[in-house]
Amino acid sequence: MAQPKQEKQNDVLQGTLDLLILKAVSLGPLHGYGVLLRIQQISGEELVIQQGSLYPALYRLEHQGAIASEWGESENNRKAKYYKLTAAGRQRLQTETEKWNRMSNLIGTILRVTSEEI
Repeated sequence: MAQPKQEKQNDVLQGTLDLLILKAVSLGPLHGYGVLLRIQQISGEELVIQQGSLYPALYRLEHQGAIASEWGESENNRKAKYYKLTAAGRQRLQTETEKWNRMSNLIGTILRVTSEEI
């Protein structure tokens, strides 16, 4: 029997959007829509970030000092706000990545437990 085609993951786990944005911007300055595309590209098109979630998160991260912005010109010659990681953002990315890795390892351990092991 054929396996049903797996749907793209449309929902980002709560609390991970900031981490994904920080990672995307750490790879080089990007305009807002470029951040969205970079996350989709890195995820192999499995994660779809909605613009309605992205832009408030960019504003929040900029307000918190994790990213900075400056106006520039996009690939299609339009005015666009480009975001880059700040020193505080680099530190936050490192800290949040470590927390994410610890938590995902812990959850993985829990999910591997069988009834014979308890």
